[in-house]
Amino acid sequence: MDSLEALSRNTQERTFCKWLNTKLEANGYPPMTSLVRDLSDGVRLIQLMEIMGDTSLGRYNKNPRMRVQKAENVNKALEFITSRGVKLTNIGPEDIIDGNLKLILGMIWTLVLRFTIADINEEGLSAKEGLLLWCQRKTAPYKEVDVQDFSASWSDGLALCALIHCHRPDLIDYDKLDKWDRHGNTQLAFDVAAQSLGIPQLLEVADLCDSDRPDERSVMTYVASYFHAFSSQDQAETVSRRIEKFAELMQSIWVSRNDYERRVRALLAALKETQETWASVKFMGTYTDVKEHAASFATYKQTTKRTWVTEKQDLATLLGNVQTKLKTYKLRPYIPPHGLAPSDIDDAWEVLLTSEARRSRAINAQIREIQETLRKKFAALADGFRERLRAISLELSAVEGPLEEQQHKIESIQTRIPPLSEALEGVEAAESECVAAKVEENDYTVFTCQDLEFELELVVQSIAKKISFIDNQIVSRNMTNLTPAQIEQFESTFRYFDKEETNTLNISEMAAALASLGIVYADEDLDIIFDQLLQEYGAITFEAFINLLVDITEDQTSPDQLREAFQGAASNKPFVTELDLRLAHIPANAIDYLREVMPSAQNGLGEAEYDYDGWLDRVFES
Repeated sequence: MDSLEALSRNTQERTFCKWLNTKLEANGYPPMTSLVRDLSDGVRLIQLMEIMGDTSLGRYNKNPRMRVQKAENVNKALEFITSRGVKLTNIGPEDIIDGNLKLILGMIWTLVLRFTIADINEEGLSAKEGLLLWCQRKTAPYKEVDVQDFSASWSDGLALCALIHCHRPDLIDYDKLDKWDRHGNTQLAFDVAAQSLGIPQLLEVADLCDSDRPDERSVMTYVASYFHAFSSQDQAETVSRRIEKFAELMQSIWVSRNDYERRVRALLAALKETQETWASVKFMGTYTDVKEHAASFATYKQTTKRTWVTEKQDLATLLGNVQTKLKTYKLRPYIPPHGLAPSDIDDAWEVLLTSEARRSRAINAQIREIQETLRKKFAALADGFRERLRAISLELSAVEGPLEEQQHKIESIQTRIPPLSEALEGVEAAESECVAAKVEENDYTVFTCQDLEFELELVVQSIAKKISFIDNQIVSRNMTNLTPAQIEQFESTFRYFDKEETNTLNISEMAAALASLGIVYADEDLDIIFDQLLQEYGAITFEAFINLLVDITEDQTSPDQLREAFQGAASNKPFVTELDLRLAHIPANAIDYLREVMPSAQNGLGEAEYDYDGWLDRVFES
């Protein structure tokens, strides 16, 4: 009985021979029948290298008879392989001439990796891992399929059928397959792939179904053909992606606006309700009653009010983010409805502070033996500190203009935080004096050190969030062709290949990172790109790396580009119908949103015709 290694070698020989024959036959050469015999004189090997390298290797012995002539041919082919960055180990011309099948198979597998699998990637993973992840994602909806490797996972044919059905459901009715017919399902996948998708049958049914452990290299070689056959479909999705992306942008802005208005109304209602409760309270005139009111008021300031302070700051940030996003995409600015503007919130907040002061005085008036001097000292420091905080908060909320100008303003505001921290130490010292004198309340201010520390922390956090948001908007503005998933993919790729965590890449790391994304350059081109980036950025930083990728994948959301996308979806009609959008594979939620916001008219058949041109004129700044 043949050993498992021998069976695997036999499968590889047949599979690799068929794979090489697809290259030869496509270029007018007769097919090979034996790797050992047909490669031994170097002629076929040179022909294959010229095909794969798309170049001529120059003169060679086309009819070699002597061993030295064969050796010259084989050596020329091996030198070309090495010149293309393919590392060959432990193989020389004599191994091919003498038919060392094990080493020949190893060499061909290296060629398969370089010319078929190396340009496959998913989320920055290596070629093999990227191909496996692609297969897992495409077959995830099929409960009978569990792709864990490139061997046993493919032995029943269902994974191959699932890959075809996922991309071309018109070719295979997956639900009607007999899931137990391993041989039939495998043969069906082979036939459909060869006849309808142009994927040559590199394997035999027995290679997958009758082996306890199908050969991994052979399976990978065949499955890689599916990846290349289907990945070209992505180009047809460009029009759909652009419309979907813009619809998602507008919908996200609409959601943020609604969220802002809802939360402002809720905050204003809560402020009003609390003040009405305070106004209706009557003191009983006892120390116990006053202390209970004081404790309740203190709890309010430590819990409810802090929640409101956070909400007030978050609302300012939310509105600022909406306006910044609209500005980034050159859309019309958003004006909050009457009574919901930031100034309305500030006015209501000032009324609340007045009510708090009134409430505090009403409570404190019932408590004696309070040291006025210490109260006034602390109040002056606390109120002055809070006014400085409030001024910074208002200035932070009012930051607008071009992104770089906003960035400069925020950085300027940030420099005022360290002096504030020093001033807070003075406030804390004054409060310690009040505690030592047993002054429990202060009717000259509504603030405590804890309040001020909390608000200072919020301001610091808001500044940091604002800086991060503006930085992201600058990246988003410069890279509007990239989806969030793409940006995350590029960032994870950069981090993965930055082995020493220097936040820069050397030339080999950059080459590996680009290759993992399916971008391969010749050595001389890579040297030129690397030198250009060094001159511009000083090092291959993340900014340099991401901008290089943007140059490669440029795709911005502009009025002209979107108008062209809608024209493509509408087949150049001045209007677009719901059927047009569905045929363009726009997601249902995006279609629903577009139907709501685009002006429409009924045609003679009662079908809605949507004026995408007029809508784009409305949403973009002139």
